[in-house]
Amino acid sequence: MPRSSAAALDAAAATDPALHDPELRAAFETCRRLHADHGKTYYLATLLLPAAKRPYVWALYGFARYADEFVDSFTDPDPDALVAWSDDFLKSLDEDGPHDPVGRAMAVTMRRWDIPREQVEAFLDSMRMDITETGYPTYADLDRYVYGSAAVIGLQMLPILEPLTPAAVAPARALGVAFQLTNFIRDVGEDLDRGRVYLPGEDLARFGLTREDLFAARRAGTTPQAVRDLLAFETQRTRELYAEAELGLDMVHPTSRDCLRTAYLLYGGILDEVERAGYDVLARRVRVSGRRRLAVALPGLIRARRARREESRWRTAAR
Repeated sequence: MPRSSAAALDAAAATDPALHDPELRAAFETCRRLHADHGKTYYLATLLLPAAKRPYVWALYGFARYADEFVDSFTDPDPDALVAWSDDFLKSLDEDGPHDPVGRAMAVTMRRWDIPREQVEAFLDSMRMDITETGYPTYADLDRYVYGSAAVIGLQMLPILEPLTPAAVAPARALGVAFQLTNFIRDVGEDLDRGRVYLPGEDLARFGLTREDLFAARRAGTTPQAVRDLLAFETQRTRELYAEAELGLDMVHPTSRDCLRTAYLLYGGILDEVERAGYDVLARRVRVSGRRRLAVALPGLIRARRARREESRWRTAAR
């Protein structure tokens, strides 16, 4: 286990003694690797959190990624395994707890931060929707899917970020949805390869498009102007959600703000790159460069360390 991971787990164990258990520590490390390998943008942002909070974010991401891979894997999808695993996980919460590493880490995180079971059930329901649903006629239909796949992720993160006011709930939910819609815009080509369209049918019709037009463009490796116009429309909708989410950036504990703001900027930067590419996303995957990610994260890291020092001095003075 990397030294930084062990240090974060040690810090978390100071208030959660369960994390002294070597097997549980290994479970959290499994989640950290999933996060680091598959969620590089978000993983970079979470490095700005106090060390004691990071393992729980690893667990949230690891759980989501592990479930998602059952239905999103290009090489080995296994929808039946998703159903069995999710059923076993939920059942285990009422018994002696999960036994697989990802499930164990998630259960501990739910307990430590009072994450409601209903939010986890909503997430798993959306993952199951990916087994049978390949498109959504309206934005309202898509929103029901996105609530479970993304909004509840924002809500699960909120206790870890320590909100200062109940008003932080709506921006947290909006940010989760904005992240998901950003992924839909960036990954439209890859989703077509999985046979799915996460752009509402009513929006396609607005620009004179059909699902078949998208699949044909993907096969041809081109992005017609009508598709670019559609993606510009979806980008504007997503930016409105980011604007709503921005209101909540300062509604969390000072030691969490730079993590949240950095994630907000990095994901918003994906939309910037999509726009810079002229919405040409059917032939390639647009990425934010490592240099750009570091340029956003490094100032946040400096501020985050300052906030943690101030918090430490305040606690020392209070004692």
